[in-house]
Parts: sequence; C-alpha cells; structure tokens
Amino acid sequence: MSRIGKRPVELPKGVTAEIKGQTIEVKGPKGTRSFTATDDVDLVLEEGAVSVKPRGLSKRARQQWGMTRSMVANLTQGVSEGFKKELEIQGVGYRAQMQGKTLKLSLGYSHEVNFETPEGVTITAPKQTEVIVEGIDQQLVGQVAANIREWRQPEPYKGKGIRYKGEFILRKEGKKK
Repeated sequence: MSRIGKRPVELPKGVTAEIKGQTIEVKGPKGTRSFTATDDVDLVLEEGAVSVKPRGLSKRARQQWGMTRSMVANLTQGVSEGFKKELEIQGVGYRAQMQGKTLKLSLGYSHEVNFETPEGVTITAPKQTEVIVEGIDQQLVGQVAANIREWRQPEPYKGKGIRYKGEFILRKEGKKK
C-alpha cells in the first residue's frame, strides 16, 4: 500500500479541479495546469478533494499510484501558492541584475552572461547577489534555477559561485608549502 497515494489531495479555497478521463485540470488564482495520468490509476473527485486509486495490484500500478498523487498535489500547490527557488551569488565582482526579461550575470568571465527568462517563469533580482525564480510549474522552476546555477557552480576552495539559498558547500583545504 502506498502511504502517499492513500491520502487524498485537498483543494484549497479558490482552486477547482475537473477530471476528463485520465486528465485532470486544476484552476486557481495563479493559473491553470493539467496532468494526464497513466491507465494504471483512477482519478476521483469527491467533496473538495482528489483521490487516486490504483487499478489492480501490479508493481507498475502501485508505482504510478504515489507518483500520480504527488503530481496532483504539485498542481494544486502551483496554482494556489506557486513555487519559488532562491539563488545566492558569492564572489568578488559577481553580480546579477534584470534588464527587461533578461537576467544579466557578471560571473568573472570576460563577458556578461545573458539569460533569457523562459515563458511561465518570473525571475527577479532584488539584490545584486540574489536571484529569485518563481512560477506555477515546479519542474520548470527547478530547471531554470539549475540552468542559472550551471553558469558558475560553487567551487570547494573559496566557495565562489551561484548556490541555492541554504545550500552547504563542503570546503576543501588549499595547497600547503
């Protein structure tokens, strides 16, 4: 039995769900998202909550049960609250600023890095050393944050680079004489 799959997904105030076959569409104050489940599970809408039930006891049905429930929970959280990833920039001369829909990063290269904001995501730079990525699609928000971080990953000797807020970088000792 899936411990995650057993729990129904409660729909917060202002969020509605509509099930058509294997597709669930969730509408909320931040937008609309949909997800198509596999044929191994059933989606049931009852009393302001969405339940996921497996069709049979095969291994694949049990796997899809918990995964589908997590996807539906992420849809409801995305359209009601949204998702957010915060990045910190550390290093002398390293900074970020927004110019229109372009994030300009100075990361110690001979040129500035221009990162275009993809559709469905909002990028803000409240400080020169802070970047916030927000949106209603958890996968897209995480991927955009990872793409920004990829430009200059934190190095273990001085800790310079772009890191997630609260991320711990294991530091190494430098060369000794």
